[in-house]
Amino acid sequence: MKNVLFDLDGTLLPMDQDKFVKAYFTALAKKLIPLGYEPSKIADSVWKATIAMIKNDGSETNEKVFWNAFSKIYGEKVYNDIPIFNSFYENEFESLKKFCGNNPLAVETIKIAKEKNYKLILATNPVFPKVATNARTRWAGLNPDDFEYITTYDNSKFCKPNPKYYNEILEKLGLKAEETLMVGNDTSEDMVAKTLGMKVFLLTDCLINKSNEDISKYKNGSFKDLIEYIKKDSE
Repeated sequence: MKNVLFDLDGTLLPMDQDKFVKAYFTALAKKLIPLGYEPSKIADSVWKATIAMIKNDGSETNEKVFWNAFSKIYGEKVYNDIPIFNSFYENEFESLKKFCGNNPLAVETIKIAKEKNYKLILATNPVFPKVATNARTRWAGLNPDDFEYITTYDNSKFCKPNPKYYNEILEKLGLKAEETLMVGNDTSEDMVAKTLGMKVFLLTDCLINKSNEDISKYKNGSFKDLIEYIKKDSE
């Protein structure tokens, strides 16, 4: 094994996803209401634009797909408001840190993987801009510089659970699937990497298993188990 891809939310960054998403939309609404956005439509509109990114066929970046979908709802005025959205992620977004946890073992895992000279990639679903992804990385007690590459909505053309998301990473960085491990907490979004021939490790600390899969078919366990797996693999 030479490369390790890590999911962020629920993996390196512990969180109750439902509470985080609710708080995220509440904070975003407060920022946008003064601009004339209807409070009752904001969450639904962002979700629709996010779904458009998830369905991205690769013809445009996720960033372009998001704003195109968002503009179809609110009109071309949204493009003039992009600096306001950026300001939100640079400022108010930081208040959402309290809805996330912090696991010292996540930091230790990255430290050990770096010591083993693995190439590290932060493979978080690229539906957020870089500034928001970097913020969440720091909340986890990590530094964006810990990773050789981080997927964000401006540098990616696919989303999880599309296998093409992982293939895009492999092709961009010149990685071989059989030399790469994907670590994540979501059976559908993260474990799909296995279909490309990648190794996978299902982290069970904040497990998401909406389809009630039999997780025994994946290498799985806690961060302590992951650390032992990484150490053993590199022996």
